[in-house]
Order: sequence, then structure tokens, then C-alpha cells
Amino acid sequence: MTNPELVFLLSAEAASILRISKRTLERMRVDGTGPRYLKAGPGKRSRVLYRQSEVLAWLERQSYGSTSEYPR
Repeated sequence: MTNPELVFLLSAEAASILRISKRTLERMRVDGTGPRYLKAGPGKRSRVLYRQSEVLAWLERQSYGSTSEYPR
């Protein structure tokens, strides 16, 4: 079994796991509301990567038992 800390996902792969569009994930990155990410290389055009473990941890933090638990 592969260690999820060592599995890196492209934006399209992370978006697929989260079942959202790549564009929505990009917007979440700009807003700072999505999972943590890495930049592989210098500059604005460097590749964005997500650790699989970060994506899954972020998703788990979005879990609620009722609507009254949802942050305001």
C-alpha cells in the first residue's frame, strides 16, 4: 500500500476525488478555502500538486452531523 503522504495529485485528479470542477478547485485555491497544495518549481506557472493525504484530511474536516453544525 502506498503512503498517502507520498502520493501527489495534479489539480484535475484532486478535483476528481472531490467531485468538483478543476476551475472550482482553482477558485478555492485563490480564496484559501480548499485543501493545502504545493508548487513544484519557481514562478507563477509552476505545477500545482496536492498531497493525497491533505485532500482527504480537508474533506474530512468538511464533515457535519447536522445543519446546525455548519459554520456561519
